[in-house]
Amino acid sequence: MNPYETLGKVLGVPGSMLEALARAMARRTGVSGVFERIAGENKENIGRTLEKLNVRGARAGDVQKGLRAAIEKHESQLLAYVSKLPGATEFERAAMLAKNVARVGDGFFLKREFARDILRKRPPENLLAHLGYRDVEELFKRSGIMEAMSALRFMESDEWMHETFEKAYSNFTASDFEERPIEVKVLGPEWNDVAAKFVAKKHHNVSHLKEFGVIFLNPIKEDIPGKFLRDFALLLHYFHEIEFYSKMFLRYSKEKDFTSRFKAFLRGDVREAHAQGEGEWLIVQRYLFKENPEDPRLLLPRVNPESLHWGRGERDLVEFAEQEASIELEMWRDLDWAAGFFGDGELVSFDLEDNAMSAVSHHERKPHAFNYHQREALWTKIFSEYAGGEAETEKLLIHNFGEGVVRF
Repeated sequence: MNPYETLGKVLGVPGSMLEALARAMARRTGVSGVFERIAGENKENIGRTLEKLNVRGARAGDVQKGLRAAIEKHESQLLAYVSKLPGATEFERAAMLAKNVARVGDGFFLKREFARDILRKRPPENLLAHLGYRDVEELFKRSGIMEAMSALRFMESDEWMHETFEKAYSNFTASDFEERPIEVKVLGPEWNDVAAKFVAKKHHNVSHLKEFGVIFLNPIKEDIPGKFLRDFALLLHYFHEIEFYSKMFLRYSKEKDFTSRFKAFLRGDVREAHAQGEGEWLIVQRYLFKENPEDPRLLLPRVNPESLHWGRGERDLVEFAEQEASIELEMWRDLDWAAGFFGDGELVSFDLEDNAMSAVSHHERKPHAFNYHQREALWTKIFSEYAGGEAETEKLLIHNFGEGVVRF
């Protein structure tokens, strides 16, 4: 197959569509040979990785087994390292390590006092009853306000959450924000029941409030191979996601329609589209495939900021491992967008997070091979080649986020 057919098969789109896209983008940017280069890099990355894994079989199952073994080995190495760090619990040690490893700066976030204002206007009756508190003032005295905010989505009804969001998030201006570092909090024992509900619903231990610049670790221990590495990578991803959105808050905070844009950012709105003009790329801030594998937007050229966050988080992890002789995670460098079909015709993702999730699924006896992180990362890789690199990709995303599409 030619590069267009090869990559089109991975992306689930016709090779002819990618060939037409390449011609259009060459006309508009002067950049050519993108698909040829990426197909070549993909083949080299896969070959190098298979050699490291010492995988000899040609079937997808053989490759997946080798990748799963690598995930489990590297997770054991990371856990051994974390166990030697200071901290009362594994979660505290992981939080400290992630904060040191993540390469992010300060962000532009809502002032903490507004969390209290939100709950004074909309007292969370279910949460108060669960904690045994009379009113929100007792909540403020006895519990952390950010922890309380993180618990709302699991204690209050969808109707309450919707009404609170519409009423309490409709009047913020630039003066309501401030610059401060991203925080990581490990929930205390009083939140165990809420944390357990979160883990049961989300199947991971990490949550966040990007408008306040806070990441939470829910201290529910799950001894299933792959889960710690999966969640630690997600923790690093959230640092970069929060930093990205803080740049967006700052960029649009002086606009007249900031309130509506701010709420759209938090909701994860994606523009409706069934077709695009030449040189247009849809901005997708969610994983549409998880919601609906038949979504027509999956057939359009797109760029997903989630891929930037994942790529940066996984790179942080790799670069940290390169400085530690006991951890071999460097194998995963530049594999977030790599994938290929093997002898039995099954697609295999080489992305770290996809494979950590697949390892967990395997050990939970619900075998499923994930690849949706890789697919979006490949689209973003293609976009980045035309944009001029990762930094330019981020600039284009932030500048055009309000419109939901980048036009070259």
